[in-house]
Amino acid sequence: MKSLFVLFINIYLYSWKVLSSSSCKPEQYNDIFNFGNSLSDTGNFLLTGAFAYTPVGKLPYGLTFFRHPTGRFSDGRLMIDFIDYCLPDKAKAFGLPFLPPYLAQQGGSQIFDHGVNFAVAGATALDAEFFYRLNIGSSSWTNHSLVVQLECRKHFKKSLFLVGEIGGNDYNYRFFAGASIQQVEPSIPLVVEAITRATSALIEEGAVELVVPGNLPIGCITVYLTFFQSPNKTDYDSNGCLKAFNAFSELHNSRLKRALETLRQKYPHAKIIYADYYGAAMQFFHSPLEYGFHKETLFRACCGGGGPYNFNLSAGCGFSGSTACEDPSAYANWDGIHLTEAAHRIIAKGLVYGPFTTPPLTSSSFKNIYVLN
Repeated sequence: MKSLFVLFINIYLYSWKVLSSSSCKPEQYNDIFNFGNSLSDTGNFLLTGAFAYTPVGKLPYGLTFFRHPTGRFSDGRLMIDFIDYCLPDKAKAFGLPFLPPYLAQQGGSQIFDHGVNFAVAGATALDAEFFYRLNIGSSSWTNHSLVVQLECRKHFKKSLFLVGEIGGNDYNYRFFAGASIQQVEPSIPLVVEAITRATSALIEEGAVELVVPGNLPIGCITVYLTFFQSPNKTDYDSNGCLKAFNAFSELHNSRLKRALETLRQKYPHAKIIYADYYGAAMQFFHSPLEYGFHKETLFRACCGGGGPYNFNLSAGCGFSGSTACEDPSAYANWDGIHLTEAAHRIIAKGLVYGPFTTPPLTSSSFKNIYVLN
């Protein structure tokens, strides 16, 4: 039996126009393609008709920048929105400053001259069958694994690919179903293999420049701090994050980096860039005041229904009993699970300007990528 929240994406060949512009050099990208989960979903989940199951289709989601809900799981823009590039003038004329969700094209209201976003909230690196075998399939929001997102891929040599973040949900579903760190740890090689297999498939189809992110420090995320609270102070680091869960994220990331190095040796012509989401996020967990956050609210959700971290499943953001803070920019966490626009911006800047990409994102043909204000 499939999950109540199963979504279907039938990815077909996306044909783009190569547009000329006097401000763009020949080596710049014609397109950006993004694959991932709710960290970078710009509307696909909502466009599947999932409105009845999620508050992301109504305020306060989207209140900061767009002033209306867009399907983004945040108060405003996401990392993918802050990573911009030299758009052809014609694409700008069509009002496409952000990477559009794939499903928007089905209504004929969007023109995709600069790429598309395939990310879907709840997506996993592993296929849904893995979770069904563990009897937790019903907790998954979607069966849109990375394999499904990559169902069709053609001629990608002039495109930049963002392959994730993905893999976080593979672990989230199991942790919140009651599995221990020791029980989930053996799945790390499977998740890493799924990510590298998808990356390899893109390269085999012609992709030459790819960004593959690691996982965030989940021990600093509000939902983890809420569900896995400990009376033992030694379980927390000096920042207030759960040490064991952050160590788990670091283990995943180290395995992923090792696997990407193997891919680089296999495909020396491709530029495979590791994006250190963990390190970029730890900047503001280490020094919140430096990045505009308050120590007393660093781990609290801006939008929530109470509790030590303002996260309550019975009164989640957007539902009855929840309220949103007055200034989301003073918070790193938006709804207990997802980041605020302010946090997304900081991480994006850390990736684009360094030092959180290996090799650096700003070298070579990446020199024209910049961060939106």
